[in-house]
Amino acid sequence: MVTAYEGLPGGVAVSHLRVYDWPAADGVSGGTPHLHLTCSEAYVVTGGRGSVQTLTTSGYEVTPLVPGTVARFTPGTIHRLVNEDDLRITVLMQNSGLPEAGDAVLTLPPEHLTDPETYAAATAIPADAPEAERERIARARRDLALEGYRALREAPEGLAAFHRAAAALVRPRLAEWRERWLRGAAAAAAATGKQLDRLERGDLSHLADAVVRSEQPSEHGRFGMCGRLDVYQGD
Repeated sequence: MVTAYEGLPGGVAVSHLRVYDWPAADGVSGGTPHLHLTCSEAYVVTGGRGSVQTLTTSGYEVTPLVPGTVARFTPGTIHRLVNEDDLRITVLMQNSGLPEAGDAVLTLPPEHLTDPETYAAATAIPADAPEAERERIARARRDLALEGYRALREAPEGLAAFHRAAAALVRPRLAEWRERWLRGAAAAAAATGKQLDRLERGDLSHLADAVVRSEQPSEHGRFGMCGRLDVYQGD
């Protein structure tokens, strides 16, 4: 019987983000525009200043980001972080960190979205490459994604085609994602249901099993989509 969930509350995950300060062709410094297909995400701004540009079927928006801001968005939101002054964010991610474990498609031009192999060739950063090479690749894929992003901003009727291409790219991984969801958010919700059932019966035994856990980041400075990441060991 499930009586406790040992992950972060609700099956979320956390990372700390220092947004890239690399200037792009439009003179704006920041990260790589992309969307998630099954996960919501939230930004808790802890330092600096910037904004997040978002593009959905409802239009284009810019949300200012300053310390204390909590900004959140749902699946299908194309988002681009803009770094105006040392922008630092704690990122809260649905489904045990799935947004950093596959549920993201960059807004590359259509010719790079035709199949998973072509997409990977344009986006993968080899973990064993020297840091300077990893930075070069991360910056190049950011700039390539900005080409597709600008095209979508100029002609938002292209969003439907981009959505279809993104869904086709991730389809081979959906079974793996479902397992992650079952171990994470679904298990957390099921545990709460069992605890409510026990309390209704006057059974308090799960309270005697209380534990405290803490952890430090398992990796510092990983090249992410939007900046350098400090990440925690997830599912």
